[in-house]
This record gives sequence, structure tokens and C-alpha cells, in this order.
Amino acid sequence: MFNKKKQPPLKSLIAAGTHLLGDMSFSEGLRVECQVTGNLTAQEASASILVIAETAVVDGNIGADHIIINGKVNGAVHAKMLLELQPKARICGDVFYGALEMHEGALIEGRLTPLLPEEKHALKLAASNA
Repeated sequence: MFNKKKQPPLKSLIAAGTHLLGDMSFSEGLRVECQVTGNLTAQEASASILVIAETAVVDGNIGADHIIINGKVNGAVHAKMLLELQPKARICGDVFYGALEMHEGALIEGRLTPLLPEEKHALKLAASNA
């Protein structure tokens, strides 16, 4: 569902230098480069992608089909399909995922819980380029 050609478009950006207070829902794609105090949740109607950039700090829960994190999240992470943790990702909270790709250097302080326990789950360890 989330190969490179079929990812939902990133239609929204919250740029660095912004501080968002409050919960936000989005459709399709959202890239966050700033500080957020509140929950970020994708609407159920369509496939969704959420990108937490290296400069971003989210104090709240996040949820989407496909989540890519290279910043910091203080809260629960709910990735229905795929969670990609880049080298500078920092999560302080429980993580729920369909499939997980974790690069060397990423840190999680919380529980890892696979979704849909009746199905086989993928856990992919990214190779180091060092």
C-alpha cells in the first residue's frame, strides 16, 4: 500500500518557527517541522502519511497509516500500516504499529505493540551505512 509511487501526497506543512497549540486532524499527508502541543491524527477517510521532521517536537499522541519520524514525540504513536524511525527519532511513549522500520540511532522509551496480532507482522531493521 505504501510503496514509493502510491504514497499519499504531503498536502500540508507546519513549518519551523511555528508553535501549534491544540489537537489537529488532517487528510492525506502532513509534514511537521515545528513544536506541537496537542494530538495529530489522520482522518479515517483516506490513506494518510505523517512526517515528523528532525526539527519537530510533538507533545501529544500521533496517528496515521504511515508515519515517518526523525524528530521527537512525547506521546503514543499509532501507525496503522508502517512506522519508519529515522536515525534522530526519539519517542517517549507507547508505539503501536503494523510494520516497523527502525534505523540505527533511533530511540524508543515505551512499549512496542504490533497491531492485528492475528496476522504476521514485519519488523525490518535498517542496515547501517557506516
